[in-house]
Amino acid sequence: MSGADGHDTPTDAPRTPDAAGEPVTTGESVGPNLFADNRRRRIPGILYGVIGAAALVWWLVRAGDDPVLVNGGVGVAGILLVVFGAYSIAAGRRLEVDDEAALAAAAVAVQRPMGHASAQLAWRGWTSRPTWRILWYSAEDPPRHRGLVLVDGLDGEVLDTLVEDNPEIGSPIDWSLEEESPG
Repeated sequence: MSGADGHDTPTDAPRTPDAAGEPVTTGESVGPNLFADNRRRRIPGILYGVIGAAALVWWLVRAGDDPVLVNGGVGVAGILLVVFGAYSIAAGRRLEVDDEAALAAAAVAVQRPMGHASAQLAWRGWTSRPTWRILWYSAEDPPRHRGLVLVDGLDGEVLDTLVEDNPEIGSPIDWSLEEESPG
């Protein structure tokens, strides 16, 4: 599709009117967010392990020589790097439940129609288990309920659900998005 200025503009790009009422392209349509997989944690884990093992070998080979360059600190650092590398590899499990599946599990858990919702990936526990935090509002306008649902990122189990009445309803602040007519 060619715009008024002769340049090609994508047909799915969001448009807003300018002062003269003409549509103006505000940017490209990006699509859904893609969350990074936890398996990426294994790459630095392997690097930590290799560097730590090299430091340990260097310390063992140079043991008894001049301790100015290679002393006990190199050995301690090597051990710590190997341990942290092993932890990073163990914590780098594959994310089995994506954000859409977590939103679906949250909708089933709250047993009511969901309106606006957002998903955030977090980690819990010593093993850094991935967990989706779903913040949602009910489908009414304005929403009468809101809540938080925690969904496990490995098996899709709903860990916790919090549902409450929307405290913004009945407040003196007008939360509507309707514009007032001039005049």
